[in-house]
Amino acid sequence: MNDKKIRIQDVAAMAGVSVGSASRVLNQAANVSQDVREKVELAMAQLQYQPSHTARALRSRSSRTIGCMFSDITNPLYARAFRALEDAFRADGYMLLLAHGLNDVQRELESLRTFQARGMDGVICAPGHERSPELVALMNSMSMPIVLYDREMPDTRADALLFDHVRGMKSACTQLFALGHERIALALWNAGSRPVRKRIEGYKAAYRDAGMDPPDLILRQPTPTSSVYEDLLRMLEGPAPPTALIAQGTHILVSALRAVARTGRRIPQDFSVVSIGDSDFTQTHEPPITALRTDAEFVASHAKSLLLDRLAGGARIASSPRNVVVPYELVERASWAARR
Repeated sequence: MNDKKIRIQDVAAMAGVSVGSASRVLNQAANVSQDVREKVELAMAQLQYQPSHTARALRSRSSRTIGCMFSDITNPLYARAFRALEDAFRADGYMLLLAHGLNDVQRELESLRTFQARGMDGVICAPGHERSPELVALMNSMSMPIVLYDREMPDTRADALLFDHVRGMKSACTQLFALGHERIALALWNAGSRPVRKRIEGYKAAYRDAGMDPPDLILRQPTPTSSVYEDLLRMLEGPAPPTALIAQGTHILVSALRAVARTGRRIPQDFSVVSIGDSDFTQTHEPPITALRTDAEFVASHAKSLLLDRLAGGARIASSPRNVVVPYELVERASWAARR
């Protein structure tokens, strides 16, 4: 049959239900019996009915789509986060569409404008440029609710999920102090975004809380995919080298492990390692890497709640922005040991 000639009325007639019931099945409403749902879905399949997404969006004023913009989707942790978000929203009938900001403010602006033009119901974003006046102005002009993913943009009206990097870093450093490590290197990328700022803040606070001055052992790389190999190798071969390392992200961690191996140090006998973020690599490496991690399902559930609460309320941000603090879990594995 010609899809354009098939209407919802035809589906309802074949299924033996009212047009309203057929529409509720089509719109994935909860107040539909399983029997009615099965009849309508069978009729849709037999008639090869293809609903008009545009028409449905106009009628319901909902596109059932959520825009998701991450600064670097090559990061395995963002990939894991997107998968959890996708699963959480899919359970409520929403589809997530992903944009890669590439830490480029113009590309981020373009992505957000596209989300707006396509009539998406909401946006989850982790821009690389929290302090961009253009991004702030655009977000405040957008008609849909926005949830910031571990970003602080106080001049926007967006809700936010904020990872507790300070407490997580202090926990990792304190455990390393207890193992006798006082010279702990920190490897991360050279960004001004909230995760980097807060990790450095937590690292320095841990030393001060322990009555020590923070050492000059912070290595900052140009991008999240840059290698820390040369910089860490010089540090390890220099005077007063570190005896432990906390590293951000898979790319930086892998290059750091190469530098450690190059000096002949063994993990954990001679050198201890902690990863910021957990991945297949940290879990399957030999030895497995101790990691600071967040619960992706916890994050996705709260992101969905923040966004859908706003949508249910109708108006765009009717109250003060809300923040949900996401705790870190320190997963102890075989990559750290007492200093010899």
